[in-house]
Amino acid sequence: MGYLRIGDVDLYSEVAGEGDPVLLLHGGFCSLESMRAQSDALVPDHRVFAFERSGHGRSADIDGEYGYARGVADTLAYLDAVGLESAHVVGYSDGAIIGLLLALDHPARVRSLTAISANLDPSAFTESSSPVLEALEKEQKPDVERMHYERLSPDGPGHADVVLAKLFRLWRSEPHIDPDELARIAAPVLVMSGDRDTIPPGHSLLIAASIPGAQLCIVPGTTHYLIAERPELVSALIRAFLGQAADQPRERRSSQTK
Repeated sequence: MGYLRIGDVDLYSEVAGEGDPVLLLHGGFCSLESMRAQSDALVPDHRVFAFERSGHGRSADIDGEYGYARGVADTLAYLDAVGLESAHVVGYSDGAIIGLLLALDHPARVRSLTAISANLDPSAFTESSSPVLEALEKEQKPDVERMHYERLSPDGPGHADVVLAKLFRLWRSEPHIDPDELARIAAPVLVMSGDRDTIPPGHSLLIAASIPGAQLCIVPGTTHYLIAERPELVSALIRAFLGQAADQPRERRSSQTK
């Protein structure tokens, strides 16, 4: 546990366990505490790497807006800083979007991808049956994540509203991933979301159907916060998928990109 200098900022990092490397990428307005159950489940058989992006958890905020391109750049710099050529990536929400972009544009760094509650563009929210972003912004949820923020952030509890405002601007404007481009992903992929997720099940189906060989799991009785609502089930599904991905020869994966 500690901080690593990534580019021009210091980001909080944790590394634990032994085995094949797994990189956890948390969601927006989340800390690593949001994926603690998944980390604990993976540590017995994997070396788990995780860091908190700027403005999240124990990492101080940056001036200016957030963007997924910066998230990808910081993730690549983090992999370099900890000496990882590649890792199994497990991303949640914003972290899942970063994972998709990594698998698309930096395939050699991604051994497999578990993308939990990802979306390809803002229409996943705006075209759903309710004004999701407006409701979230009004409620300033989740309360648990705000509690973690207020406890952990070096910027102080009052800075939470600044971070949330930047995140809502991000979610209304990005990402813009063409489903047709997902056919270029050669790594094994598990797409997961909740059956009551803010990401409609049909959108998750679109992502999975666009990636050759991808698996789809819709977790019953859960919302966008499925990793906290059904932590044992979600963790078991990730562990099973990683076991399958590890059994697939890397030579076969590489040949799929040619």
